[in-house]
Amino acid sequence: MEFTAKQIAEFVGGHVEGNENAAINTFAKIEEGKEGAISFLSNPKYTHYLYDTQSSVVLINEDVELEHPVKATLIRVKNAYEAVAKLLQLYESMKPKKTGVSPLASIAATAKVGDNCYIAPFACIGENAVVGDNCQLYPHVTVGDGAKVGDNCLFYPNVTIYHGCKIGNNVTIHAGSVIGADGFGFAPNADGYDKIPQIGIVTIEDNVEIGANTCVDRSTMGSTYLRKGVKLDNLVQIAHNTDIGENTVMSAQVGIAGSTKVGAWCMFGGQVGLAGHIKIGDKVFLGAQSGVPGSIKDNQTLIGTPPMEPKKYFKSQAIFRRLPDIYAQLNELQKQIDELKKQNEQ
Repeated sequence: MEFTAKQIAEFVGGHVEGNENAAINTFAKIEEGKEGAISFLSNPKYTHYLYDTQSSVVLINEDVELEHPVKATLIRVKNAYEAVAKLLQLYESMKPKKTGVSPLASIAATAKVGDNCYIAPFACIGENAVVGDNCQLYPHVTVGDGAKVGDNCLFYPNVTIYHGCKIGNNVTIHAGSVIGADGFGFAPNADGYDKIPQIGIVTIEDNVEIGANTCVDRSTMGSTYLRKGVKLDNLVQIAHNTDIGENTVMSAQVGIAGSTKVGAWCMFGGQVGLAGHIKIGDKVFLGAQSGVPGSIKDNQTLIGTPPMEPKKYFKSQAIFRRLPDIYAQLNELQKQIDELKKQNEQ
């Protein structure tokens, strides 16, 4: 399908500089532009590509100042990244969706499947499970006994929803993720460890997206929660009885220990680790590889282990690299002090 620069500008709320009839039918990165493609520029590091890109149309921020003339038609918007996201959502929504239940799917007689669903070959829906309308379950997805899935959900291959778990509307879960495996609960005894049965569930609210091979453990009792709008990257671990607040996002390899409460609108970089039984406030931003042993109040940006303000952290790292030299200097100073003491004693 083809659109003009004018049509796109009207859709994203921007204005055109150049040929408003320039036609596009695909997307391309600005450095890999080609005729008929639309690109975007939001990172200043890529500005130099703007002057020789072959893309027909480029989305840019309103405040970008041009140093040279450009060949491409420009659409200026308040936020180019948000505008291209809106366009990509439109593009994705126009793709035809699969529907129909494969005869190779296994659906329990007591299960309920809504209208306009796609249930792929070898998907399995257990006893008394419920799947809402307009859902897509790809091959080898398992929805366990008594689990409930809302409307407009998309589960990619090998997603496993354990028994009793509750999934809201508009939830996307990528391949290999496991929702509702047992929490890590064991009590030591004289011979080893007694398993503590995990009799709770996982509750995932609306508009959540979960990356590939991520695990959200069921609670010991009650529920583990992912509140509405949460976005988890690949390879994230959410332990039992944890409560993740609305619109919080986590990059790959984040690990949250059990019974931790995370506030709303938090952002965690890759490999952040949180200890158990702590509370993280709203709008807490943690840099990559931060290790958090205790609670954190609202509205803080921190990095490191234990986490500290970024300026203090980077100053500390600069000093840390010099520690061997500083240590050698201290030893030399100690020798000089010892010599002076000997001289005074004589």
